[in-house]
Amino acid sequence: MTRTEHDTWDLRSSVGTTATMVAAARAVATRQSHAIINDPWAASLVEAVGIESLSRMVQLGKPPADAELTSELQLQPMIDSFAVRTRFFDEFFVAATHSPIRQVVILAAGLDSRAYRLGWPHGTVIYEVDLPSVLSFKAQVLNELGGEPKAIHRQVGCDLRDDWATALSDSGFDRQHPTAWSAEGLLMYLPPDAQDRLFDTITTLSASRSQLATEYHPDGVDAMDLRTSSTGRWRANGIDVDTADLVYNGERHPVRNYLAERGWRVVEQTRVSLFGKYGLPTPESDAPMSNVVAVSAHLG
Repeated sequence: MTRTEHDTWDLRSSVGTTATMVAAARAVATRQSHAIINDPWAASLVEAVGIESLSRMVQLGKPPADAELTSELQLQPMIDSFAVRTRFFDEFFVAATHSPIRQVVILAAGLDSRAYRLGWPHGTVIYEVDLPSVLSFKAQVLNELGGEPKAIHRQVGCDLRDDWATALSDSGFDRQHPTAWSAEGLLMYLPPDAQDRLFDTITTLSASRSQLATEYHPDGVDAMDLRTSSTGRWRANGIDVDTADLVYNGERHPVRNYLAERGWRVVEQTRVSLFGKYGLPTPESDAPMSNVVAVSAHLG
């Protein structure tokens, strides 16, 4: 279903399905012999959502159909790519909180379980921003499993298209303290002007020494052949979603330049370079998401 300005979703529909898909990828990546991440909660969260094909995948610990598919349709390259992305953001938060930062904001948190699985320094406060239904579902499942956050954990139930900054402040966020922000797997699901507003709001709320991690596609969403590189792979494994219908096209301001103009010092790393850094074979140039650029930025 094509996105609209006021569309809604849950973890089984529309853009919400992608959060469950990525959690399934993390679950499989965690169980593989070459694992570069450890997310012990991902599989249970995916099974609780109840999308049969994704539940089957996490139970098997591998894509069910990969052995029978051509390389162009196999899902393993996407699982590796999501594992690399997860590792990048994990390392960002670990490094950021080794500094005086004790305030963390995870935007579009989805089924992310970092509040429960990373070793946070004493006194860290983590704010997760997402739809109220998504956050309450995740909290309920993890609570039933006996999971406990490893930091002070505050849910901010708000659509990022609404006034999430006020909701964040109402939850106790203090703009006088430096913050570690993440916008993971998010930008292409925002209209171009909303992407700008997101970075403007983050900058306004950020004290000096704040840090930000995000990622973007340097060729733009329009240039990504999502129907063949992504949708085809998921559908071949029984997941019926058209990722091309979930993103917003249109020209975007380059992330590096936009942040730099607002006072951020930006460092970029390509997804391909991160494969090498984490000890995975370099993906083919036409592999899914191989052109993604990871960004870490410091303010002041």
